[in-house]
Amino acid sequence: MNWPIWAEVEGALLEFDVKPIMAVVPDNQDTELEVNEPKRDFWSEVRAWQRRGWTIGLHGYQHRYLTQDAGVVGINKYSEFSALSLEEQSDKIRRSMKIFEKEGVKADVWVAPGHSFDDTTLMALRSVGIKCVSDGLFPYPYTDSNGIFWIPQQMWRFRYMPFGVWTICCHINRWTARDIQKFRLGLRRFHHAIADFSEVVAAYSNRQKSRFDDFYARLHLRILRTSQSGLLPLLRRVI
Repeated sequence: MNWPIWAEVEGALLEFDVKPIMAVVPDNQDTELEVNEPKRDFWSEVRAWQRRGWTIGLHGYQHRYLTQDAGVVGINKYSEFSALSLEEQSDKIRRSMKIFEKEGVKADVWVAPGHSFDDTTLMALRSVGIKCVSDGLFPYPYTDSNGIFWIPQQMWRFRYMPFGVWTICCHINRWTARDIQKFRLGLRRFHHAIADFSEVVAAYSNRQKSRFDDFYARLHLRILRTSQSGLLPLLRRVI
């Protein structure tokens, strides 16, 4: 990862006492994530995050996209897991968990590479005791009929929202000084409204999904796809 940028981000998180979800790839084989030389004490860093009360997310296995299936969330049509067999997915997740266990790290939540996974992935996760997912475009967290607790992840930058629980996904490897400044400003403005993982679980673990959740998720996905296609900026210019 980009360690100099991370040092700035970590400092800001500590300054504002914000406890994030850290998505950790157990055995990275994705060259796109090879920004700086690996730290020899990387796993010591992860254990330090965990001791602070930060949440550790199991971010796939090797971060290698093998299929073109968008999975249950539907954001990206590429996946490390979605459309693979239960045997294949279970093997990847077991290998991931063994690495975490060897390094003394506990996986609190599943964070899928590319936001792409399917019902088979959820079966494999339940078999190793992971019953929380950080993904989905719903406005509020909920527990589904299989006992999986979903914390939605709908945004990639700080902004005011009138209702809901919103997770902001930050990919920091290509950030600039300006990006760090915007991040710090976002923390300063919103830190009073930022909850940690345990607070969200306590507040919403008994909630079930509503029709409004489904309606909003479909609407949000449609907006994302329109934006990705380049039509949204065109519409803005026309309007």
